Amino acid sequence: MATVYLVRHGQASFGKENYDQLSKKGWEQGKVLGRWMADKIEPAAIFGGDLQRHRETVEAIATGYGAELPDMQVALGFNEFDHEFIVNAYRPQWRDRQVMARDLAAFPKPAAAFQKAFVEAVRRWASGIHDAEYDETWTEFKTRVLSAFDEMIEYAGGGDVLVSTSGGPIAVMCQHLLSLSDERTLGLNEVIANTSVTRVLYSTGRRSLSVFNNYSHLEAEDPALVTFR
Repeated sequence: MATVYLVRHGQASFGKENYDQLSKKGWEQGKVLGRWMADKIEPAAIFGGDLQRHRETVEAIATGYGAELPDMQVALGFNEFDHEFIVNAYRPQWRDRQVMARDLAAFPKPAAAFQKAFVEAVRRWASGIHDAEYDETWTEFKTRVLSAFDEMIEYAGGGDVLVSTSGGPIAVMCQHLLSLSDERTLGLNEVIANTSVTRVLYSTGRRSLSVFNNYSHLEAEDPALVTFR
């Protein structure tokens, strides 16, 4: 059986003007993953969304890998959902970033306060009750991710593939493979670590989840590199 390696991107730049770029820690996470892959994985193809953090994660992996890797092919289906739009639909006043910063600064742990609001916003989106408020519904998001998954496996033709993507798409692919409820799927999304590796084994007519959310490569080099946002 061949393997699909689903990699969640390195840590992005939360709180910065350009969230989509990798943070310094995000670049290091990617390099560590590349070093870990070097004598274990030889992907025949690499896919990713068109987000900057997806592309930069592959660049960081290649730096650590130390050998030539295939060029990343862009598949829009592997893009994350629009988290800013979803949060703003839940807290419209946060469209003004100064208001959001002021609100969060009132909490002892602003990052934890944002994470709580983020989880609530995503669950509101996935409920289906407010679909008219969103450019892309939860159902539409799942459909595009699984379409990209199917197309990628068909293209791979039995070879190993690495996919640089985000937590949302990884959770949806796991949901599909394990027949999980939406609630359990959202729970998975909350615990997927940056540059963690989820493995899917596949052959003709069969797909199986083999490993979920492995970040032992980070723990082995520096536990401080383990991040979830």
